[in-house]
Amino acid sequence: MNLISHSVLILITFAFMGGACASEGTETQTSGVQIRDTTVVDFWNGNRSMARQGYERQVLEAVLLSTESEFGPWKIRENLDEYPGDEEALVFSEKGHDLFVTIAGNQKFEEDDMIVIPELLTKNLLGYRIPIIREEDASMFNQITRKEELQELNHGIPLTWSDAVIFRKNGYNVVEDGDFDDIFDRLEAEMFDYSAYGANEVLGVYENRASRRDGLTIDRNILFFYQFPLVFYVNPELPELAERIGAGMQNIIDSGELDAIFDEHYGDIVEQLKLDERVLFVLDNPLIPEEYADLKPDLDNL
Repeated sequence: MNLISHSVLILITFAFMGGACASEGTETQTSGVQIRDTTVVDFWNGNRSMARQGYERQVLEAVLLSTESEFGPWKIRENLDEYPGDEEALVFSEKGHDLFVTIAGNQKFEEDDMIVIPELLTKNLLGYRIPIIREEDASMFNQITRKEELQELNHGIPLTWSDAVIFRKNGYNVVEDGDFDDIFDRLEAEMFDYSAYGANEVLGVYENRASRRDGLTIDRNILFFYQFPLVFYVNPELPELAERIGAGMQNIIDSGELDAIFDEHYGDIVEQLKLDERVLFVLDNPLIPEEYADLKPDLDNL
């Protein structure tokens, strides 16, 4: 083999090896440009209303896009599976998902079961709760002005929901049974008197679930409030993803993008649901982490 042929063979060999490294490594250099593999984020977005799914997905997209220059390209692999009862606690350990959105202080998780990103997604909007009731009871609910009147009624809540603990702690009667799929069958069957949902989801819950039963409606008079902020939980085995989500949340808060997303979805929620015209009942959340304990009703900030 002459010298020229030998040199060509060496160049071809190194070119092939370089291509193999680029496809397998997390990043490499090509003509001075850094190339990174796409980060695929397994996002569990089940066990919630379609309204919440859309909002939380959009926030995650904004978070990942805002960190693209620092952390590289991304792709969301969304999972909408419904996990009944305490299966939600297995979302990381057995289901293998990377992150999801839930309430701060979710009692199904221990401190070492997740990494919490502390920034709020929806200004505690989930903590403003509005009852869905039977139409035949609308007049009764419309006349309620004291918590004692509500405490005589029964609040239907699916099994394992944290709301059950909160309402019991505050002296309300709770019927905790079944799941989200059958809750309105049981309300229609008069097994309890009402079931309350966050202001950010009650319209969607009614349209997609409750309205399919006969004689159910959204109450026009009552508004509960308790600390119930939504935050990102990240798989404890993924500290780098947690760092990216934390940085991204701060980015979209500082830029005003999170407020813009909130206004896009809920900018007229106070007027739409007449939140400022309702009788307000404030409850304490015994499960809330200390850093969120000072959250108060603030309709002017919605």
